[in-house]
Amino acid sequence: MMWRSPALVAGGAILIVMVALSLSSPWIAPYPTTEQHMLHRLKAPSGQFVLGTDQYGRDLLSRTLAGARPALALGLGAVALGLALGVPIGLAAGYAGGRFDDVVMRVVDAMLAFPALLLALLIITALGASTGHALLAIGIANAPGVARIVRSASLALREAEFVLAARVRGERHVYVMFGEIFPNVLAPVIVEATLRVGFAIMAGASLSFLGFGVQPPTADWGLMIREARQYVFLSPWPLIVPGTALAVTIVAFNLFGDGLRDRLGAT
Repeated sequence: MMWRSPALVAGGAILIVMVALSLSSPWIAPYPTTEQHMLHRLKAPSGQFVLGTDQYGRDLLSRTLAGARPALALGLGAVALGLALGVPIGLAAGYAGGRFDDVVMRVVDAMLAFPALLLALLIITALGASTGHALLAIGIANAPGVARIVRSASLALREAEFVLAARVRGERHVYVMFGEIFPNVLAPVIVEATLRVGFAIMAGASLSFLGFGVQPPTADWGLMIREARQYVFLSPWPLIVPGTALAVTIVAFNLFGDGLRDRLGAT
């Protein structure tokens, strides 16, 4: 039962709330995200501004709610791209084995030698700063790790009886990889994808903080933290509010992934 995994329940509950708030933010946000109240700059939480205001007098609650959408979209989109690139590579390397596996995995190892954020920075520096390029860069940076995990799982199954039976039937290699092997490595792939969403959200916020991701005046947690750092001694709320939202979201994905791993028995 799902209820036997507290991490899965807690992470799932937080994620449901976060997704619901992000989707409903245009209707529940008390103010437009770009509306400025210059007479109320850097205000602490109050009845008028529940979570306070930033350096331009913009409502932090409204901007934090709106910032959930690009964060979740970038995290989920980047992981989906990483899966789309890494799963076929890992399946092909594990299924083929031999020299092809050696060549492919040496390239993967070379990419894994770079920290994921550094690799994403290299890619986005070449492409230019934008939300789409940030998603592409983080997705590509995630692909090598996904490929290695899928390759390890599929390598152990390439000589399994059901795979050998499919070969004897004359099935095409593509069918054997995706029709026979992939369903049996799906559990670790799902767990890995869930855990990677949190890291992708953090990477996206980091890129925005460095000026390579979401651009002003769009509401984004990393960008909000970047803009608030020079005013932290005047008012900590513009830093605390988006930072807390970012931390809670990442912890929720990690809890959900850990609980899912326990439930599915993936290693």
